[in-house]
Amino acid sequence: MTDERARVQDDVRSADVDEARDFLVGAYDASEWRAETTAQPFTFRYSAVGDTTMTLRAIRFDGHLDGVMTPSDDFVVQWITRGTGFIGEGDDRLVSAPGRPQLWPQDGAAFTYQDYDQRLVQINRASLEEVAGERGAASGAVQLDHTVQPDDRAVTMWRNTVKLISHTVLDRQVSPLLQAEMGRLGALALLELYPVVSATLPDELLLPRNAHIRRAVEYVHEHAHLPITSTDLAEVASLSLRALQQAFQRQLGVSPNGYLRGVRLDRVRDELLHADPAATSIAEVARQWGFAHAGRFSAAYLDRHGEYPRDTMRRA
Repeated sequence: MTDERARVQDDVRSADVDEARDFLVGAYDASEWRAETTAQPFTFRYSAVGDTTMTLRAIRFDGHLDGVMTPSDDFVVQWITRGTGFIGEGDDRLVSAPGRPQLWPQDGAAFTYQDYDQRLVQINRASLEEVAGERGAASGAVQLDHTVQPDDRAVTMWRNTVKLISHTVLDRQVSPLLQAEMGRLGALALLELYPVVSATLPDELLLPRNAHIRRAVEYVHEHAHLPITSTDLAEVASLSLRALQQAFQRQLGVSPNGYLRGVRLDRVRDELLHADPAATSIAEVARQWGFAHAGRFSAAYLDRHGEYPRDTMRRA
């Protein structure tokens, strides 16, 4: 079988501001970008390494550059190490803080950069969705919330992961297998950095006043496969445990533990619907999602989905 992950290895330099702008417009399939020199002597360098699944990119641009980044199906995280950068306009404008990762809006956005060094990690959507699907996200519907400010733990993990990936993929002799593992590692780090936006969230949770509980709900959808507790969710939401419980009852009509149990029951159903009945044990799938007691599991499943697990399996 042919490996479809073609290697990417680019290194471009220029001392002409218009030539540099035109190269970037072509690299990002954009148009109408504006570039001009500043008090700094103009210098431009662009490098990219990786494959079609994930690339690491670096840009040095001693000048002013602005324009609009077009919508992309890939996920791009950028950060600057020098200079200034702004993404978006008006109330939605995001300031690029040196060393702080920022996910690009997938719908595209205006930008302004000046006298800057920038690092970018670009991850293919199919690659991210494959990893997200293993963690229970719905296939073909993965969206990340670029407005979230990642916590220090996630940022530290992201930096350490990118450092490891960089050392590996810069080796021209790296094997395709190890290259693929680095792409998977990058996708995992990105999913820790930014939460998956669930399409099943009630509209009420999208209101700014409900941002705290929304963070907890998104955390449940993203980490339902892990042994999380109500205390963990309260910490994520920056609420007391009592306030979290009251918010869940008020907005969702269920306790935090009840909501988590419902999400896990949904994940069980998804697995049973796509399982091979001859090779799948309902009890084993249930245990994987935290349901150890067969009788209580079946009753909870019936209450949630209106049928027993074996009936779902028959329709697989």
